Amino acid sequence: MYLENLVFDAVDPQRLGRFWEAVVGGERLTDEPDGYETRLAIEGGPVLDLCFQRVPELPSGEPRLHLDLLGGAQQAQEVDRLLALGARHLDIGQGDVPWIVLADPEGTPCCVMGEQAVPDSGPIVSLPLDSADPDRDARFWSWLTGWTSVSGSPRSLRHPSMRGPVLELCDEPAPKGTGKNRLHLDIRLEAGDNPDAVAAGIAERGGRELSPGYGDLPWRIYADPSGNELCVLPAP
Repeated sequence: MYLENLVFDAVDPQRLGRFWEAVVGGERLTDEPDGYETRLAIEGGPVLDLCFQRVPELPSGEPRLHLDLLGGAQQAQEVDRLLALGARHLDIGQGDVPWIVLADPEGTPCCVMGEQAVPDSGPIVSLPLDSADPDRDARFWSWLTGWTSVSGSPRSLRHPSMRGPVLELCDEPAPKGTGKNRLHLDIRLEAGDNPDAVAAGIAERGGRELSPGYGDLPWRIYADPSGNELCVLPAP
């Protein structure tokens, strides 16, 4: 199994997809009114597809997963670039912090980091995910993705190459509500992976399978132990 997709719900997938493609310098894969995909390949590290799927309206509630973007010494210039692409400044009560909070064209928060860069991260420094129990959920996501703990930080997971973004399990400000997350992660099975065994492993580690009533799908939908949605896709 491996982490394949970062999936955004979008009212206008093409507009939002083109924005994020420009932000990360992605390679376009699909450009359709109901679905847009762009690929971020980290040299010597993971390949992540950013996927944008049409929804009639965006889920309500505070986002539990967002993107921290590389700024570094060029933070101000990167903020200006994102604003020119269609982002806007966003006040979420962050106060005096060394990062700058923006919203993408559909209002989803993202942060442009200052000097808090991760070596060899590429354009996405980290993927902070809200968790009711970060230590437990880090073990869950490590098993699911094959990513490993960053030295000295068991709540931070990274591709075994130690390149690309960090998946950061963060203390949640409030328990997850009943609404769907606006962003979620997709796991891809590999040849030889048994879908039912994976389902059992998810349940043993505190997750659960969901039945949202979307009809017959080629993938299976789950929640992690803190309720965050994820999809497990069949082997190619």
